[in-house]
Amino acid sequence: MSIRILGVSLVLTACSAFALEGPVRTESGLVSGSGKDIVAFKGIPFAAAPAGDLRWRPPQRRQPWQGVREANAFGPACPQSTSMIQVGPQDEDCLTLNIWTPARTAKDRLPVMVSIHGGGFFTGAGSLHIYDGDTLARQGVVVVNFNYRVGVFGFLAHPELSAESPRHVSGNYGLLDQIAALEWVRRNIAAFGGDPRRVTIFGESAGGTSVCLLMVSPLARGLFRGAIAQSAAWIYTPTTHLRERWYGRPAAEDLGAKLGPIAALRAKPAAEVVKQANVLPDMTLDDGREFRPLVDGWAIPGDPDVLYESGRFNKAAFLAGTNADEGALFAMAGAGGSIRTISALKDYLMKRYGSTDLLSAYPANSDADVPHIVARLMTDTLFLYGTHSAIRAVSRRQPAYWYYFTRVSGVGKMMHIGAAHGMEINYTFGDLSRSILDATGLKDLLKRPGLYDDTDQTLAKTMSTMWVRFAKTGDPNGPGLPAWPRYRADTDQYIEFGDKVEAKSNLRTEQLTALAASFARLKQDRAK
Repeated sequence: MSIRILGVSLVLTACSAFALEGPVRTESGLVSGSGKDIVAFKGIPFAAAPAGDLRWRPPQRRQPWQGVREANAFGPACPQSTSMIQVGPQDEDCLTLNIWTPARTAKDRLPVMVSIHGGGFFTGAGSLHIYDGDTLARQGVVVVNFNYRVGVFGFLAHPELSAESPRHVSGNYGLLDQIAALEWVRRNIAAFGGDPRRVTIFGESAGGTSVCLLMVSPLARGLFRGAIAQSAAWIYTPTTHLRERWYGRPAAEDLGAKLGPIAALRAKPAAEVVKQANVLPDMTLDDGREFRPLVDGWAIPGDPDVLYESGRFNKAAFLAGTNADEGALFAMAGAGGSIRTISALKDYLMKRYGSTDLLSAYPANSDADVPHIVARLMTDTLFLYGTHSAIRAVSRRQPAYWYYFTRVSGVGKMMHIGAAHGMEINYTFGDLSRSILDATGLKDLLKRPGLYDDTDQTLAKTMSTMWVRFAKTGDPNGPGLPAWPRYRADTDQYIEFGDKVEAKSNLRTEQLTALAASFARLKQDRAK
């Protein structure tokens, strides 16, 4: 990115005339974007580079710049492993955000949709093709996305870091980045024609989990009025704690200390630290070895399930759901590869849940059934159970809407993964030309014709319209749209996005009841 210095008179003229294609004033300086119907501003810093002494510290305010910053290119992705998602250039000066606005003046006060990227908290970036906000912005909303620190830079807990913190905590730096980006939106988005009082956050996978965590974080209170969680994981499952061994997991500080002294880690190049700490998550065992958000008593004051059940969450309309075959993609990538027999499945259930009772809800008649059962367990345990539980909890106090995505596109059929994890993203953004596979080694598959048909196109229009409608009103229903009932525990209704769009009820009740009993037993064992 370059900074173009303009004369004072030219700057004043541009600001007084005010057109979003001209310079827009932010708290750190003037920025210029590009585009006509939709003006895009890319790579705007919302915090200082978290490098050097700022590595593993909460995000700090960016120093102002002089002149006009040309916001025409995405900022670099935060440092991460490149083995799975291809995010392009990386640099620690990565805390930037991107804006797509249809507004013509700052007085337009349009609703704002803030997208939080996925990637398991160890990869991803706002610059990925799938998160482009142009199509959504054409429906009359300002769209924002941003980068946040991931992996070891985003979620390293360490006793030395806790000791140097005024609050005596560490970890959750990536979550603090998200909060800093939302605070920047609150302070600056009006200049781009957005309404800081009408902000909806939305995200998928780690982005969906982030949405659910921001719902229970007191630091995010008042920063949004709507929240959309797509395929959120780990919300009601055992959570790593900063200092306490929890559900048999090592304390997060103990895990972090194994990397060595902080002074030495801060002195190393970012790529070397990534390599040293490159631990990919085991989606099957969910054993807490990877770097991700943790209970620190500050940003996340307690176990998310306890916070939800006790009503300690932020006031916001809530929309959430999952896909029918979440676990298929992970199974294809090798998750659960060691669980191939009924005997191995029983051993896994004993290790993970302390019992084999779940076999009644997930029966395996032969070894050939086991891979499918493992994929279903990942789907229900990590995604469906937590989302359904959070929906039930929020619905007792605030509007909540539940969905289930079952549409199997040509991509899902070709790869034999059904309605897998991430397959709904391009539908919600309203643009089927973009895919979660764009940033992987599978992107060439998307060149094949006929992967999406008229049913897919109609579904994408419906879902993106409902997402925007929710952002505008707090309710996804509207003229010409299928009826989406507000969630109530007594009716247990949801809307299915599949070959048809229709309201249904009592989704996978037997499995959800069995999982609830298993997790309740885990809590009882923990309390002994």
